[in-house]
Amino acid sequence: MTILVTGATGTVGGQIVRQLHEAGHAVRALTRDPAKATLPEGVEVVAGDLTDPDTLTGVFDGVTAAHLITFGGDYESLTTGQRIMELAREAGVGKVTILRGPGDDAFLETVQASGIDWTMLTPVEFMSNHREWADRIRESGEVREGFPESLSALVHEADIAAVGVAALTQDGHAGQTYTITGPEALTIRDKVTVLAEALGRDLTLVELTEEQVLAQLLAEGWDEGSAAWMVDVRKNTPEIGYTVVDTVERVTGRPARTFAQWGRENAGLFS
Repeated sequence: MTILVTGATGTVGGQIVRQLHEAGHAVRALTRDPAKATLPEGVEVVAGDLTDPDTLTGVFDGVTAAHLITFGGDYESLTTGQRIMELAREAGVGKVTILRGPGDDAFLETVQASGIDWTMLTPVEFMSNHREWADRIRESGEVREGFPESLSALVHEADIAAVGVAALTQDGHAGQTYTITGPEALTIRDKVTVLAEALGRDLTLVELTEEQVLAQLLAEGWDEGSAAWMVDVRKNTPEIGYTVVDTVERVTGRPARTFAQWGRENAGLFS
């Protein structure tokens, strides 16, 4: 009874691999470059690319459940869903979880029409996104962000994975779409305060204008359309992004992790 995890070296996929392995499940981890994968000893690591189904021959053999992502290596939406689900169905896969990303409705519809039990994971902002603050915090103790009062119910990546693991290994989750949040909604100003306390050091929030945020994204390599979209999301966060729900506790039986916990766990990144 093997569980396949695609995106196995990613933020959520890596956590799912580790949690399944620690619970004693047989895990097959799919990655485009097994030589670069750092995964627990005993995990079966196989090569494959979801954008190229020809590389997936045999990947689903013996698999009872699979965790799927809806994007390729450059975060482009997959157009290969039909063939992926055919391979899964032919191999007798009984259930899948899907980590939802932006712009992937066609893939999701393909999964839902496949006849395989599915559970959709829809997390809000990842706490791990705040790794991008690390360089500047190390250098100057500053966080440079716009829209300091914008709210987010940001979620720990391990909690996203825990909900996925429950859906992969337990009954009762078929056909569910799980919005996954942390236990509190924080503004950017709150986040800086919480992280400072977790790190035991002073941090300064440097407030950027909307124009400066846009320029920063463009300098990081975002195209104009995507950068403008991100600025709008930060300025006008959708309600789903800041509304706390109890999915983690309901599904896993324990409370969702806080941003303070994430900060303490990742303190080494910032010092």
